[in-house]
Amino acid sequence: MAATMPRAGHVDRLSVVKPPALSKGARVGIFAPASPAEEKRLQRGLEEIRSLGFLPDDTFSRNSHAYFASSTEDRLRDFKAQLSNPEIAGLIALRGGYGSNYMLETLWSQRSLPPKCIVGYSDVTSLQILLWQKFRTVTFYGPMVAAGFDAGANAPHGYEKISLQAAISGASSRWKVSLLGEPTSPGSAEGTVLGGCLTLLETTLGTPWELDTADSILLLEDRGMKPWQIDRALMHLSQAGKFKNVKAIVLGEFPECEPPVKGSPAAKEVCERILKPLGIPIVYGAAFGHTPRAMLTIPLGIRGRLTAEDAGTLEFLETAVTPLEKEK
Repeated sequence: MAATMPRAGHVDRLSVVKPPALSKGARVGIFAPASPAEEKRLQRGLEEIRSLGFLPDDTFSRNSHAYFASSTEDRLRDFKAQLSNPEIAGLIALRGGYGSNYMLETLWSQRSLPPKCIVGYSDVTSLQILLWQKFRTVTFYGPMVAAGFDAGANAPHGYEKISLQAAISGASSRWKVSLLGEPTSPGSAEGTVLGGCLTLLETTLGTPWELDTADSILLLEDRGMKPWQIDRALMHLSQAGKFKNVKAIVLGEFPECEPPVKGSPAAKEVCERILKPLGIPIVYGAAFGHTPRAMLTIPLGIRGRLTAEDAGTLEFLETAVTPLEKEK
């Protein structure tokens, strides 16, 4: 079981592994690590991916049962097969929901996994953290086929096109995104961009792939939590030492997290009360992950600079991908 598995003692000595850039015409594999999706949303998402010039491969298993897209064995087989297939240049998650954690122990036991652009958010956070902790692989916190791409570019509940293309293409060695949030603690700081969905990050505590947050710009977002549940998760992370040596924090919008009782603290108040005493730059309400706005794509595992002024700016200080070899 995971509780008896050793942690990776070598992780600090590993170099960051950047996947090859994605260019138009690339074949991208669709993988379903968690829950199934409605067919109409899947088809809308595939069509949007085609409009970007990519060729989606949707041959993943569809033998869904309960709240899983397919059996753990099928989900693992599909994921590993797409990673090892040289004709597939990158991977995009179908959607989140629940189930990625069932894949983690097997993936943790792998000696290596081919680096490819892996795009997703929500439940995919579990995979992204494991890939970082074990292999130092850069991944992308961004839209999924039936949770972002299906709603279209620059549309509500859709995805922000420019940040996606900048992240996966490597066209610029430095670029920035406006977080469209608001500073709750002003300032500027540099660090490695890490994190993701609050609930999934919390569930890494005590596992071999527990996220090392030191020297990070930490992303935290979620949906459908009561403010007191956000409070509990943040306090758990604090008491586990996960905010020690964090350089800055970017918080999402926390949609559907309204107070259950009128006059009780809202999500933003909870975050401010627990995190503001850290004395580091913090931006609240950024448009990434679970957001009713067009979702930003944010690379995980590269150096960045957060400026907590105005709407908040996250500048990336290096590319997230390696350039493709030019044909001779």
